[in-house]
Amino acid sequence: MVVKLQRPILVGGLGLSFSLWMLDTWHDSIVQVGEFGLLSALAVGGGLWLFQQNRPKAGLEQLDSMLVDRATVESAISIAEAVINQLAQEAENHRALETLREQVAQLWWELDRQEIKVAVTGGKSVGKSTLIQVLAKNLQTENLSLQETAPLFREAGENSDAAVLAEVAKSDFVLFLTNGDLTDTEFQTLQQLKAVNQPAMLVFNKQDQYLADERASVFLSLKQRMPGNVVATAASPIPVKVRKYEADGSVQEWMEQPAPDIQQLTQQFGEILAQQKQRLVWITTIRKARLLKAEAKNWLNGIRCDRATPIIEQYQWIAAAAAFANPVPALDILATAAINAQMVMDLGNIYQQKFSLEQAQTVAGTMGSLMLKLGLVELSTKAVSTVLKSNAVTFVAGGLVQGVSAAYLTRVAGLSLVEYFQQQEIATDSGSNLNLEKLRETLQKVFGQNQQIAFLQGFVKQGVKRLLPEVQQVEVVGIQKAVG
Repeated sequence: MVVKLQRPILVGGLGLSFSLWMLDTWHDSIVQVGEFGLLSALAVGGGLWLFQQNRPKAGLEQLDSMLVDRATVESAISIAEAVINQLAQEAENHRALETLREQVAQLWWELDRQEIKVAVTGGKSVGKSTLIQVLAKNLQTENLSLQETAPLFREAGENSDAAVLAEVAKSDFVLFLTNGDLTDTEFQTLQQLKAVNQPAMLVFNKQDQYLADERASVFLSLKQRMPGNVVATAASPIPVKVRKYEADGSVQEWMEQPAPDIQQLTQQFGEILAQQKQRLVWITTIRKARLLKAEAKNWLNGIRCDRATPIIEQYQWIAAAAAFANPVPALDILATAAINAQMVMDLGNIYQQKFSLEQAQTVAGTMGSLMLKLGLVELSTKAVSTVLKSNAVTFVAGGLVQGVSAAYLTRVAGLSLVEYFQQQEIATDSGSNLNLEKLRETLQKVFGQNQQIAFLQGFVKQGVKRLLPEVQQVEVVGIQKAVG
């Protein structure tokens, strides 16, 4: 239906029909309108067709909306390179450095790459191989590589969709094939491509397998769900039966293979390749640069986390000892022991988030306030008390609950800071400018991860071992055996 409307004679005919209807309604003006009305109708029809031909193609609009130039790409590569250099500075012999440096050097070369890599993807039996063969014969474009991916949406046990999409991410453009209306899974996959700025075209292949009205309905649905870059094709149309009636009355029949119907695809795709070749390369390069930066950052965060863990453990037991020696009401634990400004400074130094003592105290106070508002202090105290009661040791020392709770909350605070710092950009000086909403979310997340009963039991046992003298520990064991 869409293809037909692009033909000027049909559009002109629609304009003429509309004009004749208008003439019928203007009973008093029929004679006066005459040839002027006919010419107007043709002008309207022709104008509509010219507008259709001259308006920007959806695929070009999509690419134009992706603001990228050479300077932007060079900046992205430089940022990735800076993270890799930071990793080298903090872990000179890290096993990933050689590969990371090779990848960043490749990105600088890719800025001027001439070959365009196109991934042809989709589910099973949508015609990927056939479409590639047909396009290879019909697209007159140099330095074009059409690569078929493994099928998406396969049965369990086969290669995952994530692996396929990882390959797709390396391409400059994606032809995503479907042979009908989109399933929810197909739609979500297309949304993932859109989210990472992956230029793509949705190809409704095998349209010849539908009746005309069904075909139009499917195409309209695709356009509504994925506004913009949608084309309909039939890379390998169904053979049709041909009859030839001879003069003697006999009839000959045979099956004939229609030519592939890919005009709409080759026209729009050809325009994109002709007009946006350099932009396609830059978009891919900047996407790869950001992925490389994320990979290097993960390695760096792993190194830093290994350095941060013993610091957190050190301060959690310092906080435990302070609270155990000077028991205070539960709600005052954080203010006196659990959040320690020096821990904030030490962790900040590891993650290149530099704090003065005053700033560290402000961060510690902010986290303490958030914990109180979120109810984490009360929840942790109850959880620790429950575990201690189950082990029959709460009577041994009045400050034991407070001490173990202080250690637990200090640990949660330290792990939350680590996760919060890992979300920040590498090698930036955040000072005391905390994003409170993100910090709140991080605290809740980390608290939930460290609330499992098995972890709490093990943590309480460590706390008891550190806080109680050996004589009392022996008594506790004796009580546990007697109770058991």
